Amino acid sequence: MANLYFTANGVPPTTAAQVAVTTGTVIKSLLQIATPSTTEIRVVEWGISFDGSVAATPIKVELLQTDVAATVTSVTPTLFNEPSSSASLCVGGASATGHTATAEGTITATRVFDVQFIAPTNQYIKQYPLGREPQIPVSKFLRVRVTAAAAVNAYCYVIWEE
Repeated sequence: MANLYFTANGVPPTTAAQVAVTTGTVIKSLLQIATPSTTEIRVVEWGISFDGSVAATPIKVELLQTDVAATVTSVTPTLFNEPSSSASLCVGGASATGHTATAEGTITATRVFDVQFIAPTNQYIKQYPLGREPQIPVSKFLRVRVTAAAAVNAYCYVIWEE
């Protein structure tokens, strides 16, 4: 059986709660997962929520595969199902698995798996049916990307199988 892994757009919480990240007002990757050169991944579930306090222009949200890395803050994925299993092969790094992009990179090819308009006071969760999960091939990047008219804070996460 394959292992499941989880990562969110921030440093995993310890004695304090998970820190939300601002969307900003230009296109921004909140989370990126870099597949290794040895294995693909399958997205099992992903989600995003915002802390806006008033209804306003919906935020454009995308789950997509890219061919170029964004510059991100490194994050180490955690095991989701079997705590004694091996670590994820999707290692953290400034141009690998991470959160809160400071540069999007020059993307030349994408595959879109989900695209939504989500109110800044709302949330969205997607679980893919078994056998119909998006597959991200080796040496590619999965991103949760947003474009907001007004900045709000967000949590987002991805659960995947290796």
